[in-house]
Amino acid sequence: MIALIDYGAGNLHSVEKALRFLGADVRRIARPDQLKDAQSAVLPGVGAFDDCLNAMQRQELVEGTREFIKTGRPFLGICVGYQALFEKSDEFDSCAAGLGLFKGNVVRFSNRNGLKIPQIGWNQIDIEQPACPIFRCIPTGSYVYFVHSYFPKPEDNSIVASHTEYGETFASAIWKDNVYATQFHPEKSQKIGLQLLKNFVELGQ
Repeated sequence: MIALIDYGAGNLHSVEKALRFLGADVRRIARPDQLKDAQSAVLPGVGAFDDCLNAMQRQELVEGTREFIKTGRPFLGICVGYQALFEKSDEFDSCAAGLGLFKGNVVRFSNRNGLKIPQIGWNQIDIEQPACPIFRCIPTGSYVYFVHSYFPKPEDNSIVASHTEYGETFASAIWKDNVYATQFHPEKSQKIGLQLLKNFVELGQ
């Protein structure tokens, strides 16, 4: 069973639909105790960093998510669910603390090259860790779908699984042990995105 963490926002329906299309047993969970029976978990997200973390805190899902990850079971963060893994965000004078699993802050595109912010649409990923399990059968240079104005800047470059160029270079995916996360939306990335989700589903089997 894949636990889809539901904190009252986020693009749950599209992620759930994509995972079910791949044959996964998906259950929305809203309380930490519901994570105990899950083989893996997904934290999706759209919108603001603070909204995500504050909602998770109210539902006791911040500590519940940390505890789940400590068990070594596969975990996937998507978009704001990726950003939430870091310490804090610069978004809207953010006050919420992130999960703090990785050192680094979430920052805004600098816009120094006059590109539109947010980045909305297709862009390429350059895979830095070909051994990353969620990138199996996905070639470097593949196009995926982004919608974001902010992105994490990991202090530890060794966790960067892919990077992308949009006026500047940013970490578009990370991988550390059982934790995977993408700034792009695999559920909106057609064939490539489905392959990535398929790879993740198989990690929990």
